[in-house]
Amino acid sequence: MEGPRVGSQEVRGLTPPLTSSFPHFLTSSIAVARRKPLGAVSLALIALIVFLALFADYVAPYDPVEMHGAQSLKAPSAEFLLGTDHLGRDLLSRIIHGARISLAVGIGAVGLALAIGVSIGMLSAYLGGRFDMLVQRVMDSVEAFPGIILALGIVAALGPSMVNVTIAIAFGLISRNNRVTRGAVLAQKTNVYVEAARAIGCGDARIMGLHILPNVTAPIIIIAATELGSAILAEASLSFLGLGVPSPLPSWGSMLSGKARTYLFAAPWTAIFPGVAISLAVLAWNLLGDALRDVWDPRLRGR
Repeated sequence: MEGPRVGSQEVRGLTPPLTSSFPHFLTSSIAVARRKPLGAVSLALIALIVFLALFADYVAPYDPVEMHGAQSLKAPSAEFLLGTDHLGRDLLSRIIHGARISLAVGIGAVGLALAIGVSIGMLSAYLGGRFDMLVQRVMDSVEAFPGIILALGIVAALGPSMVNVTIAIAFGLISRNNRVTRGAVLAQKTNVYVEAARAIGCGDARIMGLHILPNVTAPIIIIAATELGSAILAEASLSFLGLGVPSPLPSWGSMLSGKARTYLFAAPWTAIFPGVAISLAVLAWNLLGDALRDVWDPRLRGR
């Protein structure tokens, strides 16, 4: 019996053309956005913040450190859309450039915390025994202190700078990543595929890196999304207290401290707009984390 010829209708029905993949992807994306509208809105807001951070030099109407002496504490107008601060600096330009600082510190802190926390949590859960007990007791000791207190102590010891602020915030996030990773690995390491990999001679490093890690990435990505919001808020808090990114670099937190508190009632826009920027950024990352959890958690997919 002659098989189907290449190019026949039967073969074409089994292998749809590549041109149909993009409409399918677009349709799927729209369906997901309809199911999770808050997640779609948060993703769009995050995309806007990332765009402003990457192209701040081209988007901002003025230099963020340029002073317009005659325009000090000017209310929002056509020339200065969000007004100026007490030194005559354009608030819109400083907020746009502040997004770059917040994202750089947030992504750096979360990335560093993930690298350390995930490694510790995976080794602790996989090896178990006394090693697991010792590591978790150390993590309990670290977690006993509030993250902002730890960050304050580290920055006070090392000195205020972008690198030191990133390290300080990351240190407070390590224990959370460790616990999430440890719980996920404990649930996976007893599965059949781990035993099969061990039976064919795979080493511990290969099992952890190639077999277990891909199956625990979902909770790690979810916790990373929520931690980005926490890291941005922590950076703003440290800058507000004078221990964050040093001046004259524009930071959302530093815009709320110093003279901004003095002129809060005379020029409320100097505090309102940076505060709104912080709130929107933190809310966007938290909503994205919630949406990812709803999509990837099988217990929540029916909601």
